[in-house]
Amino acid sequence: MGTALHTFIDIFSAAFPVEEENVTVQKIVIPIIQRDYAQGRKDTDVARIRDRFLNSLRAAVTEAPITLDFVYGDIDSNGVMTPLDGQQRLTTLFLLHWYAAKRGEVAEEEYAFLNNFSYETRYSARDFCDCLIRKYTPSFTQQISEEIVDQAWFPLDWEKDPTISSMLVMLDAIDAKFSDVPDTWSKLKDGAISFYFLPIKDMGLTDELYIKMNSRGKPLTQFEHFKAELEHSLRLVDEATAKRILRKIDIDWTDMLWFYRGEDNIIDDEFLRYFRFVCDIICYQAGGTTQGKSDNEFDLLKEYFSPEAENVMLNITKLESYFDCWCSLGDVTPTDFLLKFISYEHEAGKIQIETRYALDIFEDCLRTYADIAGNGNRSFPLGRIILLFAFVTYLEHRTDVSETDFARRLRIVNNLIQNSEDEISDSERRTSGNRMPTILRQVEEIILTGVVDAAFEKSMNPSQLQEEAEKIVWLEEHPEYAEDLFALEDHELLQGQIGIVGLENPEQFVRFGRLFDCDWDKIDCALMSIGFYGQKERNGWRYQLGTSSRRNTKAWRALFHRSRNNSGFDETKRILKELLASKEDFSDEYLDFIKEAFIKGCEQDKLYPWRYYYVKYDFFRPGSYGKYSWDSVEETPYLFSVMMTETKWSENTYQPFLRAIDESRLSRDEMGQYLLCGDKYMEALNDGYSICDMAREEEEDAEIYRITVTQNEDGIDKENRIEKMMKIYPNI
Repeated sequence: MGTALHTFIDIFSAAFPVEEENVTVQKIVIPIIQRDYAQGRKDTDVARIRDRFLNSLRAAVTEAPITLDFVYGDIDSNGVMTPLDGQQRLTTLFLLHWYAAKRGEVAEEEYAFLNNFSYETRYSARDFCDCLIRKYTPSFTQQISEEIVDQAWFPLDWEKDPTISSMLVMLDAIDAKFSDVPDTWSKLKDGAISFYFLPIKDMGLTDELYIKMNSRGKPLTQFEHFKAELEHSLRLVDEATAKRILRKIDIDWTDMLWFYRGEDNIIDDEFLRYFRFVCDIICYQAGGTTQGKSDNEFDLLKEYFSPEAENVMLNITKLESYFDCWCSLGDVTPTDFLLKFISYEHEAGKIQIETRYALDIFEDCLRTYADIAGNGNRSFPLGRIILLFAFVTYLEHRTDVSETDFARRLRIVNNLIQNSEDEISDSERRTSGNRMPTILRQVEEIILTGVVDAAFEKSMNPSQLQEEAEKIVWLEEHPEYAEDLFALEDHELLQGQIGIVGLENPEQFVRFGRLFDCDWDKIDCALMSIGFYGQKERNGWRYQLGTSSRRNTKAWRALFHRSRNNSGFDETKRILKELLASKEDFSDEYLDFIKEAFIKGCEQDKLYPWRYYYVKYDFFRPGSYGKYSWDSVEETPYLFSVMMTETKWSENTYQPFLRAIDESRLSRDEMGQYLLCGDKYMEALNDGYSICDMAREEEEDAEIYRITVTQNEDGIDKENRIEKMMKIYPNI
């Protein structure tokens, strides 16, 4: 190949073989088939690329020389060079040399060669370059673009030319970047910036092919610059490694990612998103956090893959391995591989995930990694990062871990992820701190060895870790229950945590699913007929119960997942266990039988605990979030409110014993705690009702009279307070 290293200055005196003769370059002409100059476009992505490119050029002038890789083109017998790849770089170099010459007040004969750079894309661009050299010298007291537009030789319609408008933007950017750099011109003359020129004839390619390649009008892409900077960095680290990885990017990795190409038929964005994932894993495994760090691929490249980066060779090895592992699947696509292990429903040998997430986690990464959703959360959350890391870890060690073992270990990891929402964090600002480094170490150990070490500090949910370790031991002794256990884990209300049923009751694994195939309101009533199964939240006044709505699984999930935020889990388990033990199979009719037997028993005994009202009257359990508030269940069990929101009182909150009397007169302003009766109002008491004078509501003696419900020595109603009040209410 006839490659040679050149500067923008000496290329105009360089000789190249053309038809068995050496021909000196006389002109560089951007051909008509080329796209417009794009490095000065104003959109965000190009602005970022432009800034990085100019930073590199500035560093070349102020710190150490750089080489801008290859420029491909043709040279004819008249010495006219036609660049077919490298137009953007050459145009920027033309503008930089013009700026340096004018800024440094260089003699005209020194920069006269700039007259030999021209555009044929439009006559306006060609004439603009000519006028720039011959008719204009900046004052350097105002913005260059504004000054140029005001020149008499600058027609207004030139502003509509995309190449000219792009050049104006670039000139302002060059001025901003180089205005304080002394003697730029001499540094350029000394070879601070160079490039290789390769005539296309040396490549064995035809002009026609290159014309086709360059006539598509594609805009300048971020990936083009990223790839060039990556290659430059890798070459500085190790030449052989750089060649190997760049070849893989162009062939192996592109072939693998091609299956996921977008509508534009390129895989640039997909590559860069996965690159960010790899960089984040490197960060976490080094004990760091991504919080507060840039996710810009150029910043990441510099941090992890530049010669100055700590452990740069290890980072390069990981990058290569993380891409290669997907290529190692051969004819099996990553999608087909992943779908062997992931499902939206319970399937033997697979993990079950929520439908809000894509089954193809690799494609999801390629499409959304580092994006922020409208609610401010990650589109690809930390739990997904951990799960994808588990898959990659297995792919890297497929020769050491069987597929069967991986499927079982992946289930363990998925169970931990689903039950560690409060623990999974990479922020030092959260109470849990940055746990990702430890979590990744533990997940790697689980995938490679199958061991669940509950002693890891600052990892995932300790209770879930302990449960997973116990499951491993238990299944070794009871392998016949494996599929029943896994089906229980995958129930939508449990999501991997089965402590509410327990390993001590394997016969109830299947029964749990059968029970919750029934009407949830009937299950709620059956459980409450046995006992108060609710749990008190940490704030001390809010309680969690179940719900009749199948659209809202959060209530039952909160009850069935042991949490340090709630108390009463063991009592919930005891009551559920009693219900599950009562029958092999379940039906709505059987649950109704339990409910009616409880109601009948209370009425026969003439004892009406508050649970009686809850079970008998459906408005006590409206099927929202299962949230209730009590001052004290033990001391004032009849004084509670039904909340229609998840966390706080609202105008829809109500005291159910008041609503039972007259819903239409509930005071919304007082959050359903009073009934308004003309000039009087009624409020509920633990042992009855109080009728008060509206005019004296702020006074201690506002009560006019009280209706008392007879109770036994344990504080349980001996008469149905709702029926009693309904007889009295019309006379109030």
